[in-house]
Amino acid sequence: MPYAVTNPATGITEREYPSATPTEIVDAIARASAAHEKWSTTPLAERAAVLQRVAEIYRERKDELASIIAREMGKPVRQGRGEAGFVGDIYEFYAQRGPAFLADHDMEPMSGGDAIIRSESLGVLLGIMPWNYPYYQVARFAGPNLLLGNTIILKHASNCPESALAQEQIFRDAGLPDGAYINLFVESRHVDSIIADPRVRGVSLTGSETAGAAVAASAGRALKKVVLELGGSDPFIVLDDVNLDDTVAAAASGRMSNAGQACTAAKRFIVVDSVYDRFVERFASALQTYVAGDPLDPETKLGPLSSLGAVHELIEQIDDAVSKGATLVTGGHRIGDVGSYLAPTLLTDVTPEMRAFHEELFGPVAVVYRVADVDDAIALANGSEFGLSSAVFGSNPAETGYVADRLEAGMVYINENSDSHVDLPFGGIKKSGFGRELGHFGLDEFVNKKLIRTAPR
Repeated sequence: MPYAVTNPATGITEREYPSATPTEIVDAIARASAAHEKWSTTPLAERAAVLQRVAEIYRERKDELASIIAREMGKPVRQGRGEAGFVGDIYEFYAQRGPAFLADHDMEPMSGGDAIIRSESLGVLLGIMPWNYPYYQVARFAGPNLLLGNTIILKHASNCPESALAQEQIFRDAGLPDGAYINLFVESRHVDSIIADPRVRGVSLTGSETAGAAVAASAGRALKKVVLELGGSDPFIVLDDVNLDDTVAAAASGRMSNAGQACTAAKRFIVVDSVYDRFVERFASALQTYVAGDPLDPETKLGPLSSLGAVHELIEQIDDAVSKGATLVTGGHRIGDVGSYLAPTLLTDVTPEMRAFHEELFGPVAVVYRVADVDDAIALANGSEFGLSSAVFGSNPAETGYVADRLEAGMVYINENSDSHVDLPFGGIKKSGFGRELGHFGLDEFVNKKLIRTAPR
């Protein structure tokens, strides 16, 4: 697929960019490898200072950065500014707190003598990033690994060429050495050869299950470390009605943010019987307050989906459910005939023979399930091949804790939506991938934990 800016609000392709040639790919790997020799031996304090400057530039340019992704993938500028600001927080976290995490660790060996663990870089890393959070996804990968001294080749999504270039420019302007971060417009057919190159030491992918399986297979053949953050069908469990208004507000915002195009967005709303009818009524009303608009308008809360193809895929999933007996409470249709807009949608009575029961619904579509009690809620939540994040809402700490202990997920949030925090780990289990990003965990993936042992005297 060619790299191009196709505005999802209008459907118009505004600009195309040429893909890298095989020669340019080989040259990029050579540059990144040469840069690693310099960057990895740069004092840690200097590497941290560059990341601090990166953080400051993201904040300074947040309006420009937000406008770029509004045109590329439809994110409302108010959300785009928030993404750019959060990215600044990520780079600042690693600049300010990362060096302490990388300090030598004294093992105090039982056999006497001395032993330390020293964190060292691996080399060139390949990052393969998606379009739904064009800056944030890159930061989760680039921040910790640049601090470690690794260098990066970044393959961004084909519909995000200008945000990809903007990020490369930020690193350049912040003083990162040439070759330490290289944006490369790579076609998917070239990814295998990049992973196979002995100078490339690891690969991180955020994307679909299909893409993750392909990259993991390539990395396995080449004996390279891989981190995968894949899809999610995250449960949002409602146990009682003590704070129902707040719970409904959280449900609506959690589902509609970024037009529902988030791996960790709440997608399956699992509600105990005593609360179900009131929750559905209020949830439907809350979803209808999200009015689609121009993503460049600062008042817009709901923008278009990334493409018209995404709209058609969701409508096929919705129609499949309705044709097999699901109830369409609200939405379910494209808005207008220009752009990639889908009305906020709520489905109930979804059953296992429907696609919507098993597949990730990557857009502003919510499914509400009725369950008898807490244990039924847990069973339904865990009955998915995905295991990224989850949320549980209830007034009894013992009960919410009971649910959290039994959920099969990489992350559980109690009385708040699934979210990202700079200092907390992010990642999933099952078909949602493996590995962790953010916090000090982000420094533990592509690193040589080198043992240095000195014998007793």
